[in-house]
Amino acid sequence: MTGISIRRWAGALTAVAAMLAGCGGGSGDAALATPSIPLVTKLDGRTQPADADQGVPSLKSRSTAVAVPTPTTVRLGVLAAEKTQSLSAVSGRQQIGVARDVAGTKSATQMQQQLQWKATASGSQLAAISFSSEGAFGLRLGVLIEQIAGSAQVRVYRQADVGTVVQVSGQELLQHIARNVAAGDTTLDSKTWWSPDLGGDEATLEIELPAGTPVSTVAISVPRVSHVFEDLSIRDEVVSSKINESSTCHLDATCYESYVNQRNAVARMSFISGGGGYLCTGTLLNNTQSSGTPYFLTANHCISTQSEASSLQTDWFYRTPTCNSRTLSSNTARRVGGAQLLYASSSNDMTLLRLNDTPPAGAYFAGWDASTQTFGQSVVGLHHPLGDLLKVSFGVLSSYATCTVQSGDILCNGNSGNYYRVNWSQGTTQGGSSGSAIFKNGTQVIGTLYAGSASCTNTTSPDFYGRFDVGFNAALKNWLAPAVSTGARTAVYRFYNATTGAHFFTASAEERNSIINTLPLFAYEGVAFYVYGSAGSGLSPVYRFFNTQGGTHFYTISATERDSVQASLPAYSFEGTGWYAQTANDGSATPIYRFYRQSSKTHFYTVSSAERDSLIAGNADYRYEGPAYYVWNGL
Repeated sequence: MTGISIRRWAGALTAVAAMLAGCGGGSGDAALATPSIPLVTKLDGRTQPADADQGVPSLKSRSTAVAVPTPTTVRLGVLAAEKTQSLSAVSGRQQIGVARDVAGTKSATQMQQQLQWKATASGSQLAAISFSSEGAFGLRLGVLIEQIAGSAQVRVYRQADVGTVVQVSGQELLQHIARNVAAGDTTLDSKTWWSPDLGGDEATLEIELPAGTPVSTVAISVPRVSHVFEDLSIRDEVVSSKINESSTCHLDATCYESYVNQRNAVARMSFISGGGGYLCTGTLLNNTQSSGTPYFLTANHCISTQSEASSLQTDWFYRTPTCNSRTLSSNTARRVGGAQLLYASSSNDMTLLRLNDTPPAGAYFAGWDASTQTFGQSVVGLHHPLGDLLKVSFGVLSSYATCTVQSGDILCNGNSGNYYRVNWSQGTTQGGSSGSAIFKNGTQVIGTLYAGSASCTNTTSPDFYGRFDVGFNAALKNWLAPAVSTGARTAVYRFYNATTGAHFFTASAEERNSIINTLPLFAYEGVAFYVYGSAGSGLSPVYRFFNTQGGTHFYTISATERDSVQASLPAYSFEGTGWYAQTANDGSATPIYRFYRQSSKTHFYTVSSAERDSLIAGNADYRYEGPAYYVWNGL
């Protein structure tokens, strides 16, 4: 077959292979392993149960205890039309936004001048800045983090709806930046947190510092915003009026009940790269342990860096409620917590992520088939062309192909290589479909969309999909089908009580929820680190005490210290084992640093080296005691 020059899916195709330390299936689990098990190359899917822990959503209603500050304002004018006219409307990762420089908050010094701090009734400090970019359909703030207190609370909301906020803690932002930097990203993006898109042309950034925290601990800036120039919303009117609606030959996926499970595995992706906003499609995958770990498959030309992965938003059940109803389902759910990059390779244009948020109840962890596929195999594609409601395509796998990039074009030819050539009989794909999966006989994932020239007006031209079996054998099996059975890690959640000046940690989701619902004085600060919930080889118990006089908790991995506390401090009530960790680093773990806060006579623990260094340098109240034990940064 002669080569086919394809422009549609041309994207950033940098060769990257990232296998980050601390990920599932890594060497750090070896001490907990049971004997090797046979390699599984085919797997069925599973549905997320209704009782699955959904974590703590970032989007929430403003607490009545938090006053609404009057913000200073930063206004950008209308975006020049030529800024978007030159952008390709047919690139694989569909561009929907561009970066705009913000001169007034470009540095931390300028930002501090804009922040007008006010004391609240509780003694905390509060300040806010409103950013507007005229004509935007959405706005994401690029918050550059140099320093921030771990117990700070950062909120983003619209002035039109101050009661609905996205809230993250300072320690979550520090972890976000640490992941980006640890992955080797040295660009501006690595130290940037991109706020979620709340729609409209305005977004307010609010910072609250707990009582006693100096405003000098805040060194952040907003040198860029990402201006969303495409209207991707779906209102009450029919979808046909929506800007950027996909081509007319696309088929509504809701009309095909045979794929009711598989369509629940597919999510529309929105993310930031170099300040620009993009759309692609991804698919949730099951693993051989059916652990519910949210592994998410997409294309390397969509996301190939940790910084891009960190900015990810996903829209689930983004489809019609009934066949061809052309309205948006009320079940649609958004997750804004980003993801961790596990593997990315340009050899077959495939990326595997682990989502930071739990997928919504009813989401489907798709099965997969990593065996060699035969020509003539029927396939089904499920995707979001141009970010539209979920569509379905039907075709056959006609051959293999080798694809190369030449002078910006993608050339696919031959009958061998790392890609499948697919010909469609019904439906097609478009920009934004990139990264979407094809399902063998509509049941199991066998590839992800890379490139193609198929369209409604060119139905005989093929599309090309990265071969799942190639990616599986190269690396994906380490997560999706580990050679050993490993114990499951669990999150430890962090709270701060401004009244006692102490932090509280728990590995119990039930206890976490109870505190959030019944103890408003405890400010939730997110996941602190990861541990094991049960005993295993190489693990030691971390003991938990409650100080009945001070109303605070103490944690130690040392049995000697445990015995000493029990013998000499009767006010400390022993509560048993909180979780399991390591007394020494096996190469996969990370130290948890311990401080003694003299004013409150309590201990504080953090895995963030940035938070550690900030306390050592700028807060004499915290006395550094060194590494306490070793935990993990991921599941």
